[in-house]
Amino acid sequence: MVSRLIDYICILIIRNKLKTINQKTMKFSNVRLLVKDFAKCFRFYTEQLGLEPAWGDENSGYANFKVADGIEGFALFVSDWMAPSVGNADKQQPVAMREKSMISFYVDSVDETFATLKAKGVTFISEPTDMPDWGMRTLYLRDPEENLIELFTPLAVEQFSQELLEEDKKFQ
Repeated sequence: MVSRLIDYICILIIRNKLKTINQKTMKFSNVRLLVKDFAKCFRFYTEQLGLEPAWGDENSGYANFKVADGIEGFALFVSDWMAPSVGNADKQQPVAMREKSMISFYVDSVDETFATLKAKGVTFISEPTDMPDWGMRTLYLRDPEENLIELFTPLAVEQFSQELLEEDKKFQ
């Protein structure tokens, strides 16, 4: 079953990416989290965060999610199914380590999203906070496998720090 699922996923990717391959270019496809408890993570991203799956369900072992109109840039996959493909089936996933990555989602209002998700039982590691040096209001939480998630809303330019305004001039 696993090998047929992997074959099917490969066929989908190849079919959808032939144009890219023929053009000999590299284009971003998705960020894929490799997870141990697929069903629990799937339910977290769909039921609690409200992401809409474009393909897959909590029993499929692979799912990709709509993250914007016409964009399916986020996916989940069973870690144990991926491990043999990259030669590390005998290794454990890291635990109790500092983050090497973060999933960041734009939201219309950090404060409204905080209230909505809190009512659904989501646990946060921070409160909504203005970050003038970054030009955004942020909120942080973790998924069931401890992946760091940032929710952010841009601040009005008047709320940017002077340092950010100066830095921004370099890239205009």
